[in-house]
Amino acid sequence: MKKYIILISIALLILSCSKKAEEVKPQAKKGFELSNTMLKSISLAKVEKKNIEDDYNFYGKISADKNSYIDVYPLVGGNVLSVNVELGDHVTKGQVLATIRSTELAEVQKDVSDAKTDLVVAQNNLRVAKEMYEGKLNTERDVLEAKSQLQKAQDQMQRAGAVSTVYNVKKGNIYSVVAPISGYIVQKNINKDMQLRSDRSDNIFDVANTTNVWAIMNVNESDIEKISLGMKAQVSTLSYPDKVFDGKIDKIFKIIDPQTNAMQARVVLDNANGLLIPESKATIKVTSSENNTALTVPSKAVIFDDNRSFVVIYKSRTDVKVKEIKVLKQVGDITYVSEGLSEGEEVITNNQLLIYRSLNN
Repeated sequence: MKKYIILISIALLILSCSKKAEEVKPQAKKGFELSNTMLKSISLAKVEKKNIEDDYNFYGKISADKNSYIDVYPLVGGNVLSVNVELGDHVTKGQVLATIRSTELAEVQKDVSDAKTDLVVAQNNLRVAKEMYEGKLNTERDVLEAKSQLQKAQDQMQRAGAVSTVYNVKKGNIYSVVAPISGYIVQKNINKDMQLRSDRSDNIFDVANTTNVWAIMNVNESDIEKISLGMKAQVSTLSYPDKVFDGKIDKIFKIIDPQTNAMQARVVLDNANGLLIPESKATIKVTSSENNTALTVPSKAVIFDDNRSFVVIYKSRTDVKVKEIKVLKQVGDITYVSEGLSEGEEVITNNQLLIYRSLNN
């Protein structure tokens, strides 16, 4: 009986050890999976095929559109009674910029008055000549002569009126300087009580319409072959470093400045919001496009490790893997890839370095 009890105890001990062994048996290793938090923090971009482009940076400045830039000169000399605008003010076409008292206007007004008098006299002479001709008191030649004198008087009146209009004579001897176009006062060389000489050759105002402006870029001789008409351009300024203004090269000035050894090119920019200020410094990035194409990914998606380049490919939260790529070239925010990717694949562009390290570990 005692022997039987010992055998039962041994059997129970073996069964207990077997169960414990089953309990400590290691479970199958689970594959990599993105957590909910990590899944929300990542961003994706598709691998796309694009034309290969090159970027070049140039320096220059913002300039007013010279086709909408007008110098304003005084047509008469005299004493400046008032100046109604300041540098940087916006004006509308026809707005009075300044008033000048000028004795020269007296002669203009006299010419208008004399022309009016001559016209009235010529009209009366023609009327009398016609009446006398009807009464057989003169000849047809006298009537024709009176008509000729009337035509001369009308021409003289028209000329005098045109001069008066050009001089913008309103009343007395006061001359008004008006804005020829709508725009901004970008130069001012006149002050109240200034005496303007009649032979003055300098302008008193510059008015520029800045709805469109130019970005004038300086191109060194060694870079001339890199630019061409129609190239896309992105312009940024110190005033608004985070803003990019898009345009195209629309003119290349085929003249090299001997002092700078540089040629200039022009980019026309829309400036309806008025953010681009003439004479401010600018950086112009131009882009040229080749006929060849290549697969592209955002540059921020590329991981450089151990002198090699990698990206993290995402298919699902449980299907994430690292791929080595061969970089053809990097142009700004775009990296061109020659090997390692297929069009349409999705790469992770945010927090991919953490995932890369986790997968490698």
